[in-house]
Amino acid sequence: MKIRKNDTVKVIAGEDKGKQGKVLAVFPDKERVLIEGVNFVKRHQKQTSAQTPAGIIEKEAPIHLSNVQLVISDKPVKVGYKFLEDGRKVRYDKTTGEIIDR
Repeated sequence: MKIRKNDTVKVIAGEDKGKQGKVLAVFPDKERVLIEGVNFVKRHQKQTSAQTPAGIIEKEAPIHLSNVQLVISDKPVKVGYKFLEDGRKVRYDKTTGEIIDR
């Protein structure tokens, strides 16, 4: 997948278009990512103990991978893959050719 955990991404489509956030989790089998502060949904929660009260809570929901774009130095980039001479597969910025390292 071109998006990984702890990457900064920008939402390019949908209700939260234009928002940026850090990727909290990646679900490759469903092609979805969970982004901090994006795509909030309300859920009804039953009281499970004295510390967790009942009520309506808001939490982030996963968003489809096609609706996000990787951001590097406050600029959205297109991501590609290439193999180095030592056999490693790395991500790179398609416009500048720079290798993306974490």
